Amino acid sequence: MTIDLFAGIPVRDYAAATAWYERLLGAPPSFEPNDVEAVWELAEHRYVFVEVRPEHAGHASHTVFVEDFDDRVAAISGRGLQAAQREVYDNGVRKAIFHDPDGNEFAFGGAPAA
Repeated sequence: MTIDLFAGIPVRDYAAATAWYERLLGAPPSFEPNDVEAVWELAEHRYVFVEVRPEHAGHASHTVFVEDFDDRVAAISGRGLQAAQREVYDNGVRKAIFHDPDGNEFAFGGAPAA
């Protein structure tokens, strides 16, 4: 059975959010189903999307666990975004937390450093 995941992020300003997520994710949206949504495919059948919903903006929190944590965070920094916070848990798992213009949290997690 295939499961598709669409994780939504409510935003106030479509253009500002789309530009910010392009920098975070390193690519333009995979598709734009209408004039208030932009969708990025992170992996097969796994999507994140921004949607203009001003009354809910700033309340999303997503973490994507990636194999290439160090390279990914460095690439994001190279595109001009800095993690607002970095954490290392007792078990060594790492997390870099970013906040979009509305305050939504989008983080990347990675396995303990070698």
